[in-house]
Amino acid sequence: PSVPRHTNRLINEKSPYLLQHAHNPVDWYPWGQEAFDKAKTEGKLIFLSVGYSTCHWCHVMEEESFKSKEIGEIMNEHFVCIKVDREERPDVDKVYMTFVQATSGGGGWPMSVWLTPDLKPFAGGTYFPPEDGVHRVGFRTVLLRIAEQWRENKDALLESSQRILEALRHTSEIRVQGQESPPPAKEVMDTCFQQLSRSYDEDYGGFSKSPKFPTPVNLNFLFTYWALHRTTPEGAQALQMALHTLKMMAHGGIHDHIGQGFHRYSTDQHWHVPHFEKMLYDQGQLAAMYSRAFQISGDEFFADVVRDILLYVSRDLSDQAGGFYSAEDADSYPTTTSREKREGAFCVWAAKELRALLPDLVEGATQGTTLGDVFMYHYGVEEAGNVDPMKDPHQELKGKNVLIARCPPELTAARFGLEPGRLSALLQECQQRLSSARAQRPRPHLDTKMLAAWNGLMISGFSQAGAILAEQEYVSRAAQAAAFLRTHLFDPDSGRLLRSCYRGKHNSVEQSAVPIQGFLEDYVFVIQALFDLYEASLEQGWLEWALHLQHMQDKLFWDPKGFAYFSTEASDPSLLLRLKDDQDGAEPTPNSIAVTNLLRAACYSGHMDWVEKAGKILAAFSERLQKIPVTLPEMVRATAVFHHTLKQVVICGDPQGEDTKEMLHCVHSVFSPNKVLMVADGNSAGFLYRQLPFLASLERKDGKATAYICSNFTCSLPVTSVQELRGMLSP
Repeated sequence: PSVPRHTNRLINEKSPYLLQHAHNPVDWYPWGQEAFDKAKTEGKLIFLSVGYSTCHWCHVMEEESFKSKEIGEIMNEHFVCIKVDREERPDVDKVYMTFVQATSGGGGWPMSVWLTPDLKPFAGGTYFPPEDGVHRVGFRTVLLRIAEQWRENKDALLESSQRILEALRHTSEIRVQGQESPPPAKEVMDTCFQQLSRSYDEDYGGFSKSPKFPTPVNLNFLFTYWALHRTTPEGAQALQMALHTLKMMAHGGIHDHIGQGFHRYSTDQHWHVPHFEKMLYDQGQLAAMYSRAFQISGDEFFADVVRDILLYVSRDLSDQAGGFYSAEDADSYPTTTSREKREGAFCVWAAKELRALLPDLVEGATQGTTLGDVFMYHYGVEEAGNVDPMKDPHQELKGKNVLIARCPPELTAARFGLEPGRLSALLQECQQRLSSARAQRPRPHLDTKMLAAWNGLMISGFSQAGAILAEQEYVSRAAQAAAFLRTHLFDPDSGRLLRSCYRGKHNSVEQSAVPIQGFLEDYVFVIQALFDLYEASLEQGWLEWALHLQHMQDKLFWDPKGFAYFSTEASDPSLLLRLKDDQDGAEPTPNSIAVTNLLRAACYSGHMDWVEKAGKILAAFSERLQKIPVTLPEMVRATAVFHHTLKQVVICGDPQGEDTKEMLHCVHSVFSPNKVLMVADGNSAGFLYRQLPFLASLERKDGKATAYICSNFTCSLPVTSVQELRGMLSP
């Protein structure tokens, strides 16, 4: 590589996204006091650019504008320019995204915002093309106009920014109104189900026409709705909606049929042409959803998808120290000699290429059939490419095919006169061959940043899959990642979580000079992960750490006046707003998960004030839950769990005994959204016995492993039969 002509301060950062911009001619600063002081001292506006390393349009804007010497000169002359990785600093991102959405009606990344020297926003948008077009003002023009406004109308701009901030403070506030109590579960559940049903696509699954996102929060809600209404037509419909969506996604191009795992979202209604980046948070949540689908349906198809996701994460997103990386990019070089990256280049195929790789004749099939014929028929490959030009505005996928399982295996087998079992083996052989061919292509960029929150989601995915599929290696991988968090993303002196760490030189794990403290989302996803890991591994140390983190979360983020948790701590003066997220999106909003975490924490500790706190969160969000519950499906689910009271399923027995294992297998095989599991192993000095004195009164019956179903620490009669236990676990 040639010696870079420019180097700016971002060269000293750890974030892969910031390092991508370290050689721009723009004099970038990271978010921090040095940049703020420069803006104040020189009386300059701040240009804030927020993105992430696997964001396609962030790459486009960098290529077009931030690498331009001329545009760089305009930026450096008139502005103090700050770059933020939204995954590192979701707090900064959220404050200014709230502004952009409120003032432009939309949002996204890259996010471009202009701030006064005291950090108040007054203009913003997302991607800007470099020059003026027919329908859009170019970035250069916007920069020059804003610089002129600041010169000519500084006072008006300052006044306007103050008014905007006050309005944002007012509209973004979420607090309990008067004497509000948690909303009733039945009405909120029914309304959410009706609202989801209206947007459901009966043909292809999912909840919009296009673009189409996986939205695990919707699927999780539907599973719970089914569990609580399983004898009603609505309950059956909810289950069908969730399972059909998961099946269609797994057949679609959003699922990587050669390299495993799932891409970010589909650009079309059919789950066919994806936006090709792969995010850790999707893999973690989808592993949990497909595990639940298997748990409920018993269909091995779903178990195979779980194994597929976890294979991808173990192979491609795992650090050797045990943590999980954040993402893989959508863009890559088509060949080793290409000068320009293309979206999806690593994943798509020309028909000619497939024929060359799969030329073998298939024995026993209709005469002249090759492996290529079978594979191409099954995965919808067309000679001229199978991507609709309308879904490929930049012609990056012209003549290429995105693999999509177009027909059931039985039909493909019949078409070529094959046995279904034989077809499966042939397709597997093709996949292995194509995987080897794909390994020769230049790989997409890997974001090796490791985030506490997303690692938490992935630990939950491995833990739940391990428990439900009875795969001990998945539980061990979850435990390895949790140990990684405790070593690298937890400060034992302060008892607090850290947000991020990074893969360094020679595969070391590095921390930034001033570590970023954990946000609310880091706490809730890690606490949830530790509860899931305890239930899968029965290691009480994970429980103990979870309860410690719950106390710390209460101390740092709880709003004693308006109830619920703030997303950020109170101690950062550079954050103009302390917000509470009010929408479950690609990830659940932290307060939604916090409700269930608090209820689980109360069951494991006996601290009933945590149940009260859970009710206060629901009260703070009551109005939204009653009017538009579809924006908070995970919190609606938590409302049902709150009103139904969690069942404490206590197994008295030796964790290594076969009778205990049989009972545990039974508990893990039944989907029950309102249960917590614990094993009373007779060790009265253990953590659980110290927390829950009532466990000492529970005994094994006739020397066998014995189950008790307890509610608020009052227990049912003992049960030693697995069949009886199964019946008692249903909600």
